[in-house]
Amino acid sequence: MIAQAVLLPGKEKRVYSRHPWIFRSDIQEIRGEFTPGDIVDVQSSKGRFLARAFYNPNSQIALRVMSYHQENIDREFIFRRIHTAVEYRRQFADLSSCRLVFAESDGLPALIVDSFGDTLVLQCLALGMERFKKDITDALIQEVSPRGIWERNDVPVRRLEGLEMTTGLLYGTVPDRVQMTENGIHFWVDVKEGQKTGYFLDQKENRAAIAPYVKGKRVLDCFTHTGSFALHAGFYGASDVNGIDISEYACSFAAENARLNGLEDRVRFTAANAFDLLAEESRQKKKYDVIILDPPAFTKTRGALENALRGYKEINLRAMKMLEPGGFLITCSCSQHVLPEMFQQMVRDAASDAKVLLRQAEFRAQAKDHPILPSAPETHYLKCGIYQVFPV
Repeated sequence: MIAQAVLLPGKEKRVYSRHPWIFRSDIQEIRGEFTPGDIVDVQSSKGRFLARAFYNPNSQIALRVMSYHQENIDREFIFRRIHTAVEYRRQFADLSSCRLVFAESDGLPALIVDSFGDTLVLQCLALGMERFKKDITDALIQEVSPRGIWERNDVPVRRLEGLEMTTGLLYGTVPDRVQMTENGIHFWVDVKEGQKTGYFLDQKENRAAIAPYVKGKRVLDCFTHTGSFALHAGFYGASDVNGIDISEYACSFAAENARLNGLEDRVRFTAANAFDLLAEESRQKKKYDVIILDPPAFTKTRGALENALRGYKEINLRAMKMLEPGGFLITCSCSQHVLPEMFQQMVRDAASDAKVLLRQAEFRAQAKDHPILPSAPETHYLKCGIYQVFPV
């Protein structure tokens, strides 16, 4: 018989709102026998069925909802969910450069699957979902027939779930680097050693959105990683692009991507600390027509939120001062704890201190293949504002 997780009085409201996480502190008791990672029935304090979830008592997020119905969570269930996730993306996406599965947003908690060319990269961050890894792999093979599937479970958060960090081949063959095309631009992707799954697909639509703002312009792209925004700027007709990243390896990799697209004459890369470079070039009164800020997450906890906002404000303020009158600031944050309204307030505060007037052209989120659950604000993590900047 399936075990039951009984919630404390009042804690069922989170489930009624369709948030897919239930915290360990919300649980009153577990009735019945279980092994960590098992599927359990979630009940209210009055014994009402609420959801079916996998349970890990060692994780702060102890219950991750799989279904709001009393249905079997088995191989057939996984195949249905994978099929639904892929079918959603078939409506609008190029499946060869796409996030095929976005965790809770696809009803598959803690599971990420990215597609690069004919290669899939899988990341599983929770014990319960790990148990279905073979079924997930088989479902993906059936849906998209990849050449290979590579596991990138080298993420420290797995240790909090009682899981080992591991990488390796799950299916077929996977080279060290694969090539994919995004918005008509070719990229090498280091699926085995690159950050996360090797490439950040969530900015795909935002990178395409910069086209009207960069043609014939001088562009500075900070935190360029493997050159995605910088190469888009060059592809869309920028006259000169400098991509900045603290990593020598990332800059070298980005330069390879520039050569792959024949853009090396207009797109170059410099290994430097973006904070230091912005400070130095600001003192030198250097000016650009477009500045792109796409930093890594400045905080992974709410406790560090204040420091993160100070960091965002510093780089945005400096960038605003370095833009030619009427130039464009394209500024992003992938910190889930920095809510959209917080980010927009930070931008306004930076503009006030920089003594500039902002005109918002667009305010965007992550691409549609990273869908947002309105019931789970954490799934709306990416912010991308495009602002025209004028001195006052």
